[in-house]
Amino acid sequence: MAPLLELDKLTIQVLVDNELDPISKSTNPAVTDATSFRLVPLPPGSRGPVPAMELRMDQICCGAHGLSLLITATAGVQSRTLLFDAGPEEDVFEKNVSRSGADLSGVEHIHLSHWQRDHSGGLPRAISLVNRARVASSNGLGLPVVDVHPGRPIFRGVDTGAFVASLEADPTFEELEAAGGMVVKRDEPHTVLDDMFLISGEVPRETEYEVGFPRGVRLDENGLWIKDELILDERFVVCNLKGKGLVVFAGCSHPGIVNICRNAIKLGGGAPLYAVIGGFHLADGDASKLQNSIDGLKALDPQGLMPGHCTGWRFKFKIEQEIPGSLVPCFSGTRYTLEA
Repeated sequence: MAPLLELDKLTIQVLVDNELDPISKSTNPAVTDATSFRLVPLPPGSRGPVPAMELRMDQICCGAHGLSLLITATAGVQSRTLLFDAGPEEDVFEKNVSRSGADLSGVEHIHLSHWQRDHSGGLPRAISLVNRARVASSNGLGLPVVDVHPGRPIFRGVDTGAFVASLEADPTFEELEAAGGMVVKRDEPHTVLDDMFLISGEVPRETEYEVGFPRGVRLDENGLWIKDELILDERFVVCNLKGKGLVVFAGCSHPGIVNICRNAIKLGGGAPLYAVIGGFHLADGDASKLQNSIDGLKALDPQGLMPGHCTGWRFKFKIEQEIPGSLVPCFSGTRYTLEA
């Protein structure tokens, strides 16, 4: 595996997240926050003697239970773009791409963090929209690579004790290919897009308090629900920002956000941890797990934490309390820039 290329800039556009707040700004000096309402120009004289702008509610992105990040890495004059997950629903993904003005024409690689519908549901439409944007831009790029773990479950679910609540099925490999994706099945660490991005393999479980997805089950080939709490197919993405350190993108952090960050540092050759972005899966954590998790992150000394999706408000509040100034809100429709 080649070492990560040092980047001059990372731009992260949040296409889908659970939360929406087009007003609040990040106060973390490590990022440039481009949160804003989209304004639509009005013709001259329609609202006064000079051209005016209209703030339209149908141009505000939607929140949804899931995650999708559009990540553009820049090194020198070269930029490469990766789409990290696609949220839970195709319509939400398409609507937010349109409302945020996101440009999908440069997406060359689509990464699925793990097989759960809140991350995979929007993939078929996302692939189709990427191809449509490429045709419109005439940039000559081929089909986007869709990087997925080979171990797609038939169904995942939660054992309530009385019954199993099944999750919606993920899109199939065939559906992803039919949408126009070049499906690549990999479960080992590898770099992509000229070594600007590193995709992990299975995350080692080192901490005692990060135990996966409680009561998680999956349907096996014999039609039986079997234990599936570890979510072994979850993979994260890492970039290396020049002079700053590693930027980690996590989907749901079922392996544990501290385990993920420790593994990222190992895969990144021991470079320091600079920022962590995505779902930390602590919404259902007890007080002990929240405290252990914040202590584990503090020991790694990140300068920016952008918790979204399944993190939960209690842990976000804890970050603000115990690592003041590090919190960066992860809201649908918001764009952030990290620079070397």
